[in-house]
Amino acid sequence: MTSSSNQPNTTLYVNNLNDKVNKEELRSQLFALFTTHGKIIDIVASKSQQMRGQAFLVFTDLASATSAMRACEGMDFYDKPIHIDYAKSKSYATLRREDPSFVPPTAANASAIVAQNSKRRRDEEADDGERGSKREKSEEDEEEMEIDDEDDSVPQNKTNISASTLPPSAQQPSIRLLCTNLPQEVTDDVLSVLFQQYQGFQTTQVTWSPTPNAAGERVKMAQVLFETPDLASVAKTALDGFTLKKGWLMSVDYITS
Repeated sequence: MTSSSNQPNTTLYVNNLNDKVNKEELRSQLFALFTTHGKIIDIVASKSQQMRGQAFLVFTDLASATSAMRACEGMDFYDKPIHIDYAKSKSYATLRREDPSFVPPTAANASAIVAQNSKRRRDEEADDGERGSKREKSEEDEEEMEIDDEDDSVPQNKTNISASTLPPSAQQPSIRLLCTNLPQEVTDDVLSVLFQQYQGFQTTQVTWSPTPNAAGERVKMAQVLFETPDLASVAKTALDGFTLKKGWLMSVDYITS
């Protein structure tokens, strides 16, 4: 019986695959091998450097996934013994089956949220301006000081990143990524939508950057945590230079753990 460190899941994680096999051939042969144990609704395989030799197989039910894992663990597949485990989280295909209205998080979703937040911030600033014109000057000054103090604060329970310092970048892959040049509308929720597309994502932490951008505008930065350096590398490669807002290119670098 195969032992697993993850909770039972309809999605199986398969590794130690022969990375010299063509991706389409790999998918078709995996399907042929595993479909005898139950209905497969999705197979995800990538030839990227960080994800070579790995694949995810999504079954319609847990019994089929478990049967396939027990039967095929250690089996020679293209001259290599494959290793199988339950995946750490449900696949988007499974979530769509459970909830037909489910919309997978995508980069487009993140950009849309930034646009919505930008509009909301402009509306709030307009409302504040109207209210401010009706106040006494002393009241305006007091309110501005309160807002500034709030913006500069750093949550007491998050000590990995400080608003007064920029963590030094690292050349070697790390489980921690530093995102810089983020517009003011970016929040933890926005970055989570963007990064949780990638396997191994854990948390995000957004705060104000200690320095403005080249245009002198106040910007944000964020730290994103992944389970392993390899999984973090996949996300970094995909999202470094991503446009969260027109004219704003996000930079993603490794930082020391």
